[in-house]
Order: sequence, then structure tokens, then C-alpha cells
Amino acid sequence: MDWGEIILIYRVKENFIESDINPFTNMPYGPSWIIYQLTDSDDYQIMAGSENSGVYALKVSKKYPQWKMSLFDFLQFQETYDKNIILSISDEDFEAAKLHYGNHNYNDNFLRSYESDVLIHSTTLENWRKIESDGCLKSWNALKKSNATFETQPIGKLLGDPNDFSDYIMFSDGDISGEIVVLSKQLGKITMNSDMKYQPGARLYFDAKKIAKDGLLIRDGCHLKVKDELPLFPYLIWAATWRSVGLASSLSTPKRFTELSNSIFNKLFHKNVVTTF
Repeated sequence: MDWGEIILIYRVKENFIESDINPFTNMPYGPSWIIYQLTDSDDYQIMAGSENSGVYALKVSKKYPQWKMSLFDFLQFQETYDKNIILSISDEDFEAAKLHYGNHNYNDNFLRSYESDVLIHSTTLENWRKIESDGCLKSWNALKKSNATFETQPIGKLLGDPNDFSDYIMFSDGDISGEIVVLSKQLGKITMNSDMKYQPGARLYFDAKKIAKDGLLIRDGCHLKVKDELPLFPYLIWAATWRSVGLASSLSTPKRFTELSNSIFNKLFHKNVVTTF
């Protein structure tokens, strides 16, 4: 498979630093552009956002064990959106990743050895009531299409997420990220304080193996997600709320609620969801 012929890739030197001007057009970046940069950073494994350049960039450190899979998941996924990709990587690393990726696809209908068999999505209590009524999870764009008075914009816009992110339902595998999203929605701004008081919503645990087997699981090099909507049946395993985890009140912290929910889920369903921060 010749990736240079399938999608338009602009190769640049390693350690590429983006600015607000696209070096290939000498104009500001438009929504059709995206960056993938492989680094040797010890400060992160994966970092994503638009920072000050106006272009969404995914920076992946070689310290991340699955960087080779990440790269080609990213390339395959972006092909579906006809993105112009600025790729910052050495020829040696590119070829190593290509060989390692082999015949995989970004929508493999099975879980890979390093992927969790449980996926988690967090939402507010208000949204959880709507989800229960609908019998399915919906992407932000799907919700907006059916309800014009829905939120003005998704919270991810504050991070510079591309518009197409809103076509998808995002999942985590045990970490605190979903609760940080709920906290940030309540505050109306991105807040990373895991010890701040907030009102937990519902932390939803899904069967990742079934989702993948049915061809619904999408990998974009950074996230695991499902497009448009996901029925609760047969994929939802359990919903954690402040009542179901035994909290004395509707207030907690993202850290506490994550730890408690994962612990109870593991005991109830004999799983091993690992809490990460």
C-alpha cells in the first residue's frame, strides 16, 4: 500500500515547529490540514490540540509503546476525511511503523492485544437521562441535528478539536479524562484539577469486544471512538452514578469518582479496569 498515493502527505523534517502560517501555502491553515509529529519527548506520550497555530496537531512520543500503530491508524483515519497531512517523522521511523502495522486497519473488527476490553464514556446526569430515554449514545453533531437548542459548541472546541471530532462518541479505558470533561462542562472552561468538587454524572462502561466485532470501533491514532451513535443494548455493561457507587451526596471529585467507580465495576463484573491519571 503506497500511502503517498492514497492521501496527500507533506513530509517535513523532524522536530517540526508549527506556526500560524502553513509553510506549504504561505497562508493560515484551513480545516483540511492536520499535523502528526513523532517526537522523543519525556514530557508526554500523546499530546493533541491546536495551541496557537490554528491547526490541529497530534504529537506522539516514541516513549508511547504503540506509536507505530498510532501513526498508521492516524493516516488511515484521516484518509476518510481527505485531510492534507503534515507528517514530521524520519524515513527510518516511517518504514519501521509501516512494517509493524502490517495488514491492520484503523477499524479492525477485533481488539488488539494492548487494548482494553472495557471502554468508558462519561456524561452529565441530565444527558444520561436523555441517553436512557433514547436507548443510545449519540455524537455531539447527531444531538445538535435533532435538537437545534442543544449546546452552542462541544467542550472540545476549547482545545481546538477539528469539526469532524463532533461526528464521534469518544471513549477512555479507565482513566480520568471523561470526568475531567464533565467537570469542564460544568465550569464552562477546560479544567484539569482532579480534586475539584463537581457533580458526577454517569460513567458508562461498555463491552469493547462487542463494539469492535460489530465493526463500530474507530481508531484515529489518539482516540477510540464510535461514529454517530451507539445503542445501549447490547453494549452497555453498567452505569456508575453517585447513587450506584454509594456516595452520601451528589458531590465528589473527578479523582474520587473515577477510583470508586472503577473499583466497584471490577468487583461486580470481575474485570480489571485500571485507574490512570
